[in-house]
Amino acid sequence: MSVHRTTAGGGMETSYGFQEVAPGAKQPLVDDVFRKVANRYDLMNDLMSGGMHRLWKDAMVTWLNPPRRPGWRALDVAGGTGDIAFRIAEASDRQAHVTVLDINGAMLDVGRERAVRKRLDPMVDFVEANAEELPFADGTFDAYTIAFGIRNVPQIARALAEAHRVLKHGGRFLCLEFSEVEMPMLDRVYEAWSFKAIPQIGKAVTGDAEPYSYLVESIAKFPNQAHFAEMIGAAGFQRVTWRNYSGGIAALHSAWKL
Repeated sequence: MSVHRTTAGGGMETSYGFQEVAPGAKQPLVDDVFRKVANRYDLMNDLMSGGMHRLWKDAMVTWLNPPRRPGWRALDVAGGTGDIAFRIAEASDRQAHVTVLDINGAMLDVGRERAVRKRLDPMVDFVEANAEELPFADGTFDAYTIAFGIRNVPQIARALAEAHRVLKHGGRFLCLEFSEVEMPMLDRVYEAWSFKAIPQIGKAVTGDAEPYSYLVESIAKFPNQAHFAEMIGAAGFQRVTWRNYSGGIAALHSAWKL
């Protein structure tokens, strides 16, 4: 299957997977996907990554290296279930404060329950809001993280600009996302797994294949590593780099507000 990825010039605003939708129509459709999968979100990521997402998230927080001191603040966007936020809190010896922001209330409900169970609720708070319009003052956070969420934001450039705005000078941006497989042969194997197996497994587990079809298609449309790095730089970030994981199935982009 030949799939045309979007470029640094944009194109995700009206792309609901492989389907073109009217301006403004993507967000409600994406919201519905995540409402459907909220209680199965970890399972979803296991299906999409073969379980590797857990290792990639660990690597993300290791590269962030949050300090073990009070007063350091991170914002985790599109992180409703708390996966990244909890890792950051633990890595800082429960010194850092992490705000989880998500547009989807169902995802946030899962995260709040998990935070209480893990006794991390004093260090982690949850905010329902849009990544394109963050409800925070300029220069609020020391770090901004987003894992497997940026491709679901209709106006990615606006979300990146907002990330830059709410970071302090010297603040760190980290984005983990499914990307373009760069290892020969692995790309064909992963493509076959994604388009043929994942939706059917999703249907067998949850009774609904459609959300999983969208998620697979959204990965295939997302800009590759170099094009996404261009978008990050265009938002004002500096020292933009990335690391590939599992042959490029996922990529972790890092940048700084300097």
